[in-house]
Amino acid sequence: MPSVLDQRPAPAAADPRPAPAPRRTRVLALPEARWALAALVLFLVALPLHLLGAPVWLWAPLYAAVYVTGGWEPGREGLKALRDRTLDVDLLMVVAALGAAVIGQVLDGALLIVIFATSGALEAVATARTADSVRGLLDLAPSTGARLLPDGGEETVPAGALKAGDTILVRPGERIAADGQVLDGASEVDQATITGEPLPVAKRDGDEVFAGTVNGTGALRVRVERDPSDSVIARIVKMVEEASGTKAPTQLFIERIEQRYSIGMVIATLAVFAIPLALGSALQPALLRAMTFMIVASPCAVVLSTMPPLLSAIANAGRHGVLAKSAVVMERLGQVDAAVLDKTGTLTEGTPRVTDVRPLPGTGLTDDTLLALAAAAEHASEHPLARAVVDAARVRRLPLPEALDFASAPGRGVSATIDGHTVRVGSPARLLPEPGASVRDVVAEPGATVRDAVAEPGASVRDLVADLEGAGRTAVLVLRDGIPAGVIGVADRLRPDAAATVAALTALTGHTPVLLTGDNERAARHLAGQVGITDVRAGLLPQDKVAAVREAEAEGHRVLVVGDGVNDAPALAAAHTGIAMGKAGSDLALETADAVVVRDELATIPKVVALSRAARRLVVQNLVIASVFITALVAWDLLATLPLPLGVAGHEGSTVIVGLNGLRLLRETAWHNPVRGGAA
Repeated sequence: MPSVLDQRPAPAAADPRPAPAPRRTRVLALPEARWALAALVLFLVALPLHLLGAPVWLWAPLYAAVYVTGGWEPGREGLKALRDRTLDVDLLMVVAALGAAVIGQVLDGALLIVIFATSGALEAVATARTADSVRGLLDLAPSTGARLLPDGGEETVPAGALKAGDTILVRPGERIAADGQVLDGASEVDQATITGEPLPVAKRDGDEVFAGTVNGTGALRVRVERDPSDSVIARIVKMVEEASGTKAPTQLFIERIEQRYSIGMVIATLAVFAIPLALGSALQPALLRAMTFMIVASPCAVVLSTMPPLLSAIANAGRHGVLAKSAVVMERLGQVDAAVLDKTGTLTEGTPRVTDVRPLPGTGLTDDTLLALAAAAEHASEHPLARAVVDAARVRRLPLPEALDFASAPGRGVSATIDGHTVRVGSPARLLPEPGASVRDVVAEPGATVRDAVAEPGASVRDLVADLEGAGRTAVLVLRDGIPAGVIGVADRLRPDAAATVAALTALTGHTPVLLTGDNERAARHLAGQVGITDVRAGLLPQDKVAAVREAEAEGHRVLVVGDGVNDAPALAAAHTGIAMGKAGSDLALETADAVVVRDELATIPKVVALSRAARRLVVQNLVIASVFITALVAWDLLATLPLPLGVAGHEGSTVIVGLNGLRLLRETAWHNPVRGGAA
């Protein structure tokens, strides 16, 4: 029985606000971004002056300013690390740039400083954006709630002041202020932010509701079951922060060997200088040999072995609509050996659409006339299913007859008078009486008539509904003057490239992806069968998704998670690598993910994984090339006499070769068929 709350109009003070945009930190509010911008501007001013042959006094101070603005902060951090007995990559880069300047390669050193400062600024911006989104997630829950008093009155209190046992009133269109249980009322609640379900869920007495979800057209009395600090939304925030903070610090492959190599190089350079002196050599030749050794043994080519392939892969992926947020992300993408996929908004488009129009025999209606009849009745409704029906009629360019006496009942559907007929559109479970129901049972429903009771539907309409629901559709029944006229099937449409993407990920990782969703079991399994997924876990809350990811990683897998919603963010943060769908993705998912599919093209995901693996292969090639050059030049310098200009030429030549080799991934052919990408 509907509550009188259903008919209570929402007051002007009601707050049907959408989820607010997260409070974003301005880029230039970050010191790393300001210093990097200053270094870049100074470099761009100095570069043309240098190349055009301007006097040294004109461009040299500008380059010096580049070294200072872009290098002082990483240099300071490097010195701090050195005090902790760690040879930090920051300090090595600054020393390498200064070394380049000492031997006359001022331009090369300045360019290295700019690249390094820019990389640090991008990392700082990404970190700040993630923190902004986590803070903004708390804004999904309203700041106040209407608490009901024992005397029947109500008071508006801060949401944080609510406690378990309180009763709150949630009016139509409002966001629910706390997790709780419905005591009275009927409505439909959009809880996509929590469960990812594409359609609002009917709520009645005894049903659970979550803070931050949006109430539909009915009013609800809700008993608070959890304190705000323990709500599902609050737990999502906590899980994202914990997962981001406990994920092991990531390094590029080269960074893991660079520190040891650099320490060895410094020790070897000192030995090359000191040993000849101890054996009686003159100072100048010993110093010259040591300087030449430091140049040819410096890790410039080793460092450049990694960055050009990864940056080229990032640029190529970006050109095809995939944004990898850093070189570390691009490297990690190629390491994944298991994939976990969300359902709504990831494998599907996230928007319900009409898939079937089934008029019943003997009604005299065609597909178009049934759809037009339903669309006319639903035209004034704001329900997502109603919008899907109206949109389908518009796509077919069907003229809609005028609808009078429109009425909406939460959880049941709508009714209207069209061309003198009473048309009702809604859930078959609510509009069809139970088989064998008496006239009294059916007429007891609001708005029902004796004719509704007499018109016991035959097996055909029930079979039709069962057929559609068995195929993963949501069935919408249309009654005309109390008699079933037809059924319309609505579903969240599968992305055209979903099955091919699942097959490609299976070929790349050696394991069929797992489907994790908050949607119901039947819909999830039906969709999984269409794309070839066998491992389906449905009805999951965000913490359940995190548990599934950690379970896979405990088994030794490096898990790729693909999702789009707030409820996916904790799993994206906990995964080895997370990818968010960009068009409809929540701010938190976009900022938490390591990469974003900007154009929502699902097929780009296996391609970017394959591209990452190609980049990793080029990194290995470059390391071999750099090692051969360094070994040959060092041997020449130690066993004979390597002229300094020739040493510089060999060093720079190896740097150019590995750089150009890495740029091969900029070619269009590098964006190849992922099935041929092979294993990492």
